[in-house]
Amino acid sequence: MISLPVLVDAFARKVSYLRVSLTDRCNYRCTYCMPEEGVNLLPKGDVLTFEEIERVVRVFAGLGVRRVRLTGGEPTVRKDLITCVERLAAIDGLAVVMTTNGHRLAELAAPLRRAGLAGINVSVDTLDAAKFREITRRGDLERVQAGIDAAIAEGIPTKLNVVALRGFNDGEVGALCDYAWERGAVPRFIEWMPMSDGALYAPGALFTAAEIRAAVEAHAGPLAADEVAAAHHGPARYWRTAEERRVGIISAMSENFCSTCNRVRLSAVGELHTCLAYDDATNLRAILRGESADVDAELGAAIHEALGGKRKGHDFQASGCGGPRKHMVSIGG
Repeated sequence: MISLPVLVDAFARKVSYLRVSLTDRCNYRCTYCMPEEGVNLLPKGDVLTFEEIERVVRVFAGLGVRRVRLTGGEPTVRKDLITCVERLAAIDGLAVVMTTNGHRLAELAAPLRRAGLAGINVSVDTLDAAKFREITRRGDLERVQAGIDAAIAEGIPTKLNVVALRGFNDGEVGALCDYAWERGAVPRFIEWMPMSDGALYAPGALFTAAEIRAAVEAHAGPLAADEVAAAHHGPARYWRTAEERRVGIISAMSENFCSTCNRVRLSAVGELHTCLAYDDATNLRAILRGESADVDAELGAAIHEALGGKRKGHDFQASGCGGPRKHMVSIGG
């Protein structure tokens, strides 16, 4: 593992968290994530191999990254996922976690745990099977719930991701919290963001962080800020009830967290995005597949240069303007 100066951007934000998209393919079609007809899929030859992913991640680890989250598309549709987790989990000082729609989790929970997976986030926006199928356009809630239970049974720390949508699941906040808490999981509510150039976004459906907190408090009593839980794991702000039950809120729209951003994203084809909200990226695949005499050093230099251009914040607007052209499915959130 190379050792270079740790990653600190021009605004003194230290990057310790890398999201790695393993694929742009997904077995669901969530309404806020991708168009109903799907997206133009990347040529398979352009997608990074596991060897290339491992090499980039080792360079990031040498630069101070301590947490890698595997995303998609849907990461569990990538062949030999377990091998990828094993390779990355073997890197000293690195925690490997994953975000999934849970469709294949029941069969994968045990091998993922054995491979070294340190945590998992499962997307579940509603506890109503019909509504779940509506928002995912093809999902099976019962199957996802079985996957959640399997992950918890294997001892994998589990969080449930809920995209909060006014008029769709705003009345389920309490029920979703209870569902998570009863299983020892942590519910996390995420404000809708205007990706896809705002084309998939409906301004009237934005359910804000303040409204989410009010709904949780109406159900479970007063909340206190949990600064310890939020300190190292990215944009979620955590709160706890009097019974010490935790809930997270990711409030990109109404209470943005840009000043504390600690992450960058690697796409499935090796493009490094320093901010979710913009389309510009640095092509690391070209370095990996080039003829450099010192690929690792060149990767490190390119990463530092890209981070130097990381913006102070996004330009998301509640109207739906200010978002990037890329779809959420293409970058893994």
